[in-house]
Amino acid sequence: MNTKKWIWEHEDFPNFNYDYKEIEPIIFRLIEKSGELKGKISYLSNSEQDNFSVETSLNEIIATSEIEGVALKRDSVRSSLQKKLNVTFNRVEDKSTKNSDSLTELYIDSRFNQEDLSVERLHTWHHAIFEAYDSVLYPVNKGVFRDHDDMQIVSGSLEREKIHYVAIPQKQIEPSMGELMEYINGSNENFIVKSAVAHLWFESIHPYDDGNGRIGRAIVNYILAKEGGLDNRYYSISSAINKHRQEYYTHLEKTQKLVHNGNLELSTWIQWHTQSIEKSIEISIQNIEQVVQKTKFHDKIRYIKLNEKQTKVINRLLDAGAGNFEGGLTNKKYRALTKTDAVTASRHLKDMLNKGIIREIEGFSGRSTRYELDV
Repeated sequence: MNTKKWIWEHEDFPNFNYDYKEIEPIIFRLIEKSGELKGKISYLSNSEQDNFSVETSLNEIIATSEIEGVALKRDSVRSSLQKKLNVTFNRVEDKSTKNSDSLTELYIDSRFNQEDLSVERLHTWHHAIFEAYDSVLYPVNKGVFRDHDDMQIVSGSLEREKIHYVAIPQKQIEPSMGELMEYINGSNENFIVKSAVAHLWFESIHPYDDGNGRIGRAIVNYILAKEGGLDNRYYSISSAINKHRQEYYTHLEKTQKLVHNGNLELSTWIQWHTQSIEKSIEISIQNIEQVVQKTKFHDKIRYIKLNEKQTKVINRLLDAGAGNFEGGLTNKKYRALTKTDAVTASRHLKDMLNKGIIREIEGFSGRSTRYELDV
């Protein structure tokens, strides 16, 4: 009776299979989308590009931790990024911490350092993730591979615990990681395919006590930045994955179980991975369009006299983007945003309407009148 359950138990592991013809159209679409992103970035001023880079990098650091259930403070990470990248850093308002600095250094190293990847470098990344971590109940050996076999991915309560994956035995970690490093540094594989394979391969080894998901995604960023020239300063893969977190875990689980994947077939996983990168680029394109629209609108109203409350509402509408301020702007929403009474809100809205800043949305009138920016 065959009791093998996991792909690392397959006699041909890690000789993965995939159908490139099936994947190729998605890869071409991604490359085209990447070119579109580069074109959109050129519409931004240098300062806007710097700010967009910081915010996108910030989203990547925040999201890759959120996927693992770890919440970071945005202000701390933003300060660390600005400090490390020398972008509009204000020492007076510095909110960085030792933890946010370490995570930022990991991110920057994975993005800018194009030296060959090594086990020692991964150990440095791992130590950075757990720089400020200290727990008696759940200790983590920082910067070293795990020294035990009982590495399982589980969910549910103790009484109804479900095992999703059991990782490779401890004695196989060193040789398996050596093979993975050779593949990452020496393979001529298409860089998008390589990033997907390396991610799955690393997660299958699961070499650390904790933090494997975050390092796996950092490896993806490293490969894409080094070999593909995909400038991930301007898109966040982890943000896209975080929006579809359950799909991410489902695809990983199905690919790693022999009952679902008896032939070490990675086509479906590579497709999902590629589509996630494409989605992350689409998010950035939308965000850039929003920045451009915001700049153009501010140019339009530059010489129009507005009060502080009106300006606040306009910025809120611009931040939401076209059609994203659900239900449009109403008197009630204006009051909630500005803490004014109904009469004042009505006067402010009428003034903005007369100045051509907002327009009424058709189909609503009287107390139900709704407005949108007149872009």
